[in-house]
Amino acid sequence: MIENVKPQRVVVVGQGYVGLPLAVRAAEVGHHVLGYDVDAERIKLLLTGDTYVEDVPAGRLRPLLAAGAYRPTIDPGDCAAFDIGVVTVPTPLRDGVPDTSHIEDAARTLGPHLTHGAAVVLESTTYPGTTEEIFAPALEAASGLRAGADFHVGYSPERIDPGNRQWTLENTPKVVSGIDPASAAAVERFYTTLVDTVVPVRGCKEAELAKLLENTFRHVNIALVNELAMLAHTLGIDIWSAIDAAATKPFGFLPFTPGPGVGGHCLPIDPSYLSWHARRTSGHGIRFIDLANDINDGMPAYVVDRLTRGLNTRRKPVNGSRILLLGLTYKANTADARETPAARIATLLTELGADVRAADPHLPDGLPPSNSALAALPRVEATAEHLAAADAVVLLADHDAFDYAHITAHARYVLDCRRRLTGPHIETL
Repeated sequence: MIENVKPQRVVVVGQGYVGLPLAVRAAEVGHHVLGYDVDAERIKLLLTGDTYVEDVPAGRLRPLLAAGAYRPTIDPGDCAAFDIGVVTVPTPLRDGVPDTSHIEDAARTLGPHLTHGAAVVLESTTYPGTTEEIFAPALEAASGLRAGADFHVGYSPERIDPGNRQWTLENTPKVVSGIDPASAAAVERFYTTLVDTVVPVRGCKEAELAKLLENTFRHVNIALVNELAMLAHTLGIDIWSAIDAAATKPFGFLPFTPGPGVGGHCLPIDPSYLSWHARRTSGHGIRFIDLANDINDGMPAYVVDRLTRGLNTRRKPVNGSRILLLGLTYKANTADARETPAARIATLLTELGADVRAADPHLPDGLPPSNSALAALPRVEATAEHLAAADAVVLLADHDAFDYAHITAHARYVLDCRRRLTGPHIETL
């Protein structure tokens, strides 16, 4: 427990990649934390002291469970009498339209347990206006109390980067906001107990837009470098060398690198929230976002096309060739496979008749239904035998756990989408 932290009763709704690290951190500093989730299997696993989030190893989780500082539950009745409620539920797109149903469900769960002076914070990424126009009214309807007058409401966008060892929940600055000054102050007081730096902003809409701005910035710049990578390959130019050269400029440039596509929740989904909201309110979307979507969504097909051409030069058709995919998650050193481009690549290759297999030391054996394309893949280890047996190896997620010298030595042909390998039989994206 951190000194001078006044323990509060905290409920964190959603125990995924955002909610679980937040709940554990709150318990570690001295709060009494309830982790609520509707997924019974997820809660069952947490109750045994096991974890599905690599940022929260069992060594952090089990002492908190044993001490009663953190308690996972699937029973909404357990949420009673909380001081702080934090909502970290998914906000997917449904046919291109933001789905806020999980946010509304969370409000209906917490609302009946709201008391005077309590605070509820939304962390889920969403479009500007959600906190004040959807979340707060849903809390009012479920509680019979008035937001601002009877209880506090705020927004603090999550900035969790799974697998990032340098920037964690604790040392990443936390943007905070409220629907009124009292709410903003309550939100700020709570997060000050969890993180090193708190950044108050003018209002909830500014905080909501800040999150979308962060992700749109990355999405657009990744799309730019992906398109340049395709052009550079056509022109016989090494895009990676060009990026290295540009990165020596100490001002006016930030290096982004090409890849097989974007994944996770942030880039494939979040910028589209902003474009949808702009189209709804102003009559037109944001062209940069729409174009970035087109480019990044097309990268899996480009990877398959490059692989097809690489096999053709070796007098092998894709149909019947054995393809070994290395790394199925959307980024390195994490088990997060949400929206991973590997799923689309595997599907396209299978449809072309390839014998597709995969190796990923981070990905658990059981995959959710949304990753059915990956769940159907035969899983192997990146052994010398499997590497040598593959007509082509595709490096998609460059986990540190892979032995790259071993891959170089035993693979006959590699399409390296992350620039981790060199050699005459290696092609880079």
